[in-house]
Amino acid sequence: MREKNLLYKGKIIKELYFAGALSCSDLSTQIKTSLPLTTKMVNELIRDNEIVETGYAPSTGGRRPQMYSIRPDWMYTVAVAMDQLFTRIVIMDMQRHPVSEPEKIELHLARNPLALETFAATLDEHILKSGISRERIAGIGIGMPGFIDSRKGLNYSFLGNGERSITRYITDKVNVQTYIENDSSLIALAELSFGAARHKKTAMVVNLGWGIGLGLIINGELFRGYNGFAGEFSHLPLFTNNKLCSCGKMGCLETEASLMVVVEKAKEGIRNGRVTLLQEKQLADDLDQASKAVISAAGKGDKFAVELLSESGYNIGRGVAILIHLLNPETIILGGRGASAGRIWQTPIQQALNEHCIPRLAGNTELEISRLGYDAELIGAAALVMDNYAKERHFLTTHTNN
Repeated sequence: MREKNLLYKGKIIKELYFAGALSCSDLSTQIKTSLPLTTKMVNELIRDNEIVETGYAPSTGGRRPQMYSIRPDWMYTVAVAMDQLFTRIVIMDMQRHPVSEPEKIELHLARNPLALETFAATLDEHILKSGISRERIAGIGIGMPGFIDSRKGLNYSFLGNGERSITRYITDKVNVQTYIENDSSLIALAELSFGAARHKKTAMVVNLGWGIGLGLIINGELFRGYNGFAGEFSHLPLFTNNKLCSCGKMGCLETEASLMVVVEKAKEGIRNGRVTLLQEKQLADDLDQASKAVISAAGKGDKFAVELLSESGYNIGRGVAILIHLLNPETIILGGRGASAGRIWQTPIQQALNEHCIPRLAGNTELEISRLGYDAELIGAAALVMDNYAKERHFLTTHTNN
């Protein structure tokens, strides 16, 4: 009975994290147990200072139920968002508010045998500087590019190339339970939990970045595929351009549509004398700043910058058209690093859908810009920790006491 109660408490914490506030009746329905037992668990969690009363629900004509939320400073999550070139780290409370100074480091993952050790040391130092006890950290969630087996903690593309468990290594080095997931899948998890895909049955979340990632939501759940590798949208072979992709193949979507390609085309245009607000020095060294400069110039109406993003958007739309024919989604959400370009992407993507999609299929598909923006991967990383919280709390508590 004690073990079952621990499991129920973990489930209550998880439900409150994702919903924000719920009544005992709501919780009873969500965790599929009786109202008296749920009420007992809630009272014990209040006694242990883990959750708090947060007022009454809006009136619906009857007695208003008491609502409950997790105490914001009860525990914390460490959220990490990695791409091929940069890594961001922040510690969040139970309301997903940052409690540490967000840290960004340049860390190249490809052909860097010291990347994992460097990252673990940076992560350990970030937690140390925060002053938060590791016992009060529910876990570390990490989003990263590559072919990832989240169950085994392996990344077959970077940081060990599948030869050692990243989660085991970091858990041992930092002394905090660690989870990893593909970056695009975490962006989709954030949208499903807190963003534009909430309460949607079928949605596709396009991650506009150095590649073109994809998170899939099917039947209201994150879809990872048989081995966890679903969503390699970047590598659809759409072109006969003889351009080598990062995957080793030629003609992939990534070779004509990624932000990395947009920056390279911007540099080439400036060298060829294109009139533009962009300056060569803005695009010289830091790829992150270069992509922001192109997006900023497009936002100011710069014709050349708008052309670059429009061409990329149209090519992405060609790929999305294929996905619509296969999955018939309710919503397509544009997220990731490039989402700040907003509607500049929307028009050319929609144009491609108009040209390449059967109208009956595309007609009811909404095309939206992420409201979570560039923070979606960090939010998804924190959600990854809490998504695993119930079973980990149950496992660790029962095994510690045995």
